[in-house]
Amino acid sequence: MDALYPRLLVDDFDACARFYAAALDELLGIQPVKLLPDAEYANWDYKGECVLVLMGRARMAETVGTADLPAPSGQDGSMLVFRVDDVDKAAAALGALGGTVVAEPADRPEWGPGLRAAHLRDPAGNLLELQSY
Repeated sequence: MDALYPRLLVDDFDACARFYAAALDELLGIQPVKLLPDAEYANWDYKGECVLVLMGRARMAETVGTADLPAPSGQDGSMLVFRVDDVDKAAAALGALGGTVVAEPADRPEWGPGLRAAHLRDPAGNLLELQSY
């Protein structure tokens, strides 16, 4: 049973679906359970539990009645965090897949003992953190 999982609402579904298909294969060795470009929907499971869903932002806005409102801007409202063995290697891999590094890998002892992190944006601008500790 999937009790809780993130759903990212994205403007460029195709670019994000390609990015996450490659990124989740690289980081976790998983493939999409569903990848439905016409429906702008994709989801990935890990060990039988949903870990990520992508959906077109406009499709959801139509569903919930906010299609006439402006798109969000400003500071980030959410972030996906991936725990990885090697932050530098993972950041390079996701950068090569189309992610944009916004904070290079760095030790972050103020966040926790032995913590190292890097921050990237996916093709839709969603913030990602890669961390090891």
